[in-house]
Amino acid sequence: MERDDCHSATLTHPFFHELKMSRAQRIRCIVLGSVLFPLRITLTALIFLMMWPVARLRSAGLSAEERSRPITGWRCWLLHPIIKFLSRSAFFCLGFMWTKVKGRCADLKEAPVLVVAPHSSFLDMVVLPLTELATVVSRSENTSLPVVGALLEFNQSVIVSRTDPESRRKVVAQLTERLTSGGYWPQMLMFPEGTTTNGSSLIKFKPGAFLAGVPVQPVLLRYPNKLDSVRWTYKGTSWMETLWYTASQFYTNSTVEFMPVYTPSEEEKKDPNLYADNVQKLMAKALGVPSTDYVMEGRVPVNKVGGLSLPIDSPARDSLSLLHQSGLEAHDVEAALVRMIDRCQSGAQGSKCSAEELASILGLTDAQTAGSICSFYSKDESVDLRQIYFSVSAVSGFVSFGALLHTAFTLFDPEGSGSLSAEQLSGLMGALLGFPQHRTADLYSQASEEGQLTEENLLRVLTSHPTYQKVVKEYLQPEEEVGSQLANGKAVNNNRNTLNGQGSIQHKKSE
Repeated sequence: MERDDCHSATLTHPFFHELKMSRAQRIRCIVLGSVLFPLRITLTALIFLMMWPVARLRSAGLSAEERSRPITGWRCWLLHPIIKFLSRSAFFCLGFMWTKVKGRCADLKEAPVLVVAPHSSFLDMVVLPLTELATVVSRSENTSLPVVGALLEFNQSVIVSRTDPESRRKVVAQLTERLTSGGYWPQMLMFPEGTTTNGSSLIKFKPGAFLAGVPVQPVLLRYPNKLDSVRWTYKGTSWMETLWYTASQFYTNSTVEFMPVYTPSEEEKKDPNLYADNVQKLMAKALGVPSTDYVMEGRVPVNKVGGLSLPIDSPARDSLSLLHQSGLEAHDVEAALVRMIDRCQSGAQGSKCSAEELASILGLTDAQTAGSICSFYSKDESVDLRQIYFSVSAVSGFVSFGALLHTAFTLFDPEGSGSLSAEQLSGLMGALLGFPQHRTADLYSQASEEGQLTEENLLRVLTSHPTYQKVVKEYLQPEEEVGSQLANGKAVNNNRNTLNGQGSIQHKKSE
């Protein structure tokens, strides 16, 4: 399977989409949009209002136990075609006047689950009427949306909370039960990427659709239009722009291709991740795009390499860029890094700090810049200084990697045992990469001997193992532009020690 390197995202970065238009196209969108957009949104809203009472009627009067089973009888044969017709009508009003269909949708007995890719935006639901409104998986936040919540209830969707681990465990059990029910539950439709992309590549498939080990039918979704307005990604075009530009076209082409049913091997049945990877590879080949190890983790796009999660947008490089724009010279950044590690090693105040404290440590007068740096590393109101220190030091060129690893090892081995536990290794790698690392088991097994993970072995694996060597060279080394901005005659480590040309430590006596 084709995999991208840590920083080769410039051509296939899947989480950024910018709608490029000529002046003529922009003028056309403004003119057509001023008429088509309000008309189409009004008609679509009216259709959704018509769908709401029908959707509510399906479960009206049913007990919780009855709603936990597949709904049958008149509620199904009468109301299901109405919602299907109205769903197709809503997309027709938005400009999806026809959808080209290739292949045949497999029935429930052939494939209990349909896997659709690439996932571009909420407009991908255009595929639902073509699959007889197959059951979907949706996040819990959507259940509180007007009309949408009623439609999810009508669909008897599987609801998952992204912030509740217990909810995820229940969803896994629920999915397995439904997919192995032998036709008791309706067919399911899932977007295995789990988030929207620009379609330039397929990101890593989540194993949910493959856990039960049942046959799946891959479904390819394409939008062959001159103006690629349908995409809505992590960065770039907003959902409102997506809706505006799509509704401002005379029509939007869409193609749905039902591929042959994929039956897993015995090996794939035992390993859902292998199953998911093989289906991803198959679909990527059919689409003519790369298959990658990109994934959205904690609402941050990352690249998975050897179990490590490498943020596509390096927080360390973004931080250095902000500091440079704020007027900090190389010696200012160097001094700030020394203050950071001194505080972490003192243990008096701890390694956590607020944006205001970070501004003081960095010597910034603008607290907003410090707040922006905090946001690169944390979604909370506080940030771990160890992550900033080690990740920024690595890419700034002030400290050699060997010396930096020694400092990190010492800091995460407070007992001085000379060996790190699996949990301590996760903390160390999270600090070096500036992003929490929860799956370092492979690295731990590579670097440990007889249950002991020493600094020497860890350094050896990180600098010689092909996978981790690539991580160090491409993610933990300064780029030329960083070096030109910040490099000076010598580097400093955690104890104000200078490094000689061979990277060994020369201690300075405290004055």
